[in-house]
Amino acid sequence: MKYWLMKSEPDAYSIEDFKKEKACLWDGIRNYQARNFMIKEMSPGDSFLFYHSNCKPPAIVGLGEISKQAAPDPTAQDPKSKYYDPKSTAERPIWECVQVKYKKTFKNPLSLTEIKENLFFKDMLLVQRGQKLSIQPVSAKHFNKILKLTE
Repeated sequence: MKYWLMKSEPDAYSIEDFKKEKACLWDGIRNYQARNFMIKEMSPGDSFLFYHSNCKPPAIVGLGEISKQAAPDPTAQDPKSKYYDPKSTAERPIWECVQVKYKKTFKNPLSLTEIKENLFFKDMLLVQRGQKLSIQPVSAKHFNKILKLTE
């Protein structure tokens, strides 16, 4: 099993939205490295930390699980979608996405400031300078510590 951190802006798709839907496609990702994580490394059963970004305060707010392997992202082929990419076709899809399911909302979200101030997380990708990826791997030690801190 692998662990991940997946970012979403709460005004676009919040943990509350995720909880209501129970499952969704993690679509609209238009970064090749994040896409490659979904295609090549994510598997059903992997867990992920749901992170609210671009808000005050940015924080890890919940937990989800990868429920289906990556498949072509339908938003890439929908001309009405803001994520439409005319180069991505049914025959040659460029963008793919995984399906995810909601597991829980944390009682005590863990803010980015708290993570940065805790030396235990000094080598976590989230706190590395210039790290902007919307999907990133998380080590088991960091994942388990975050679960403890959010209880």
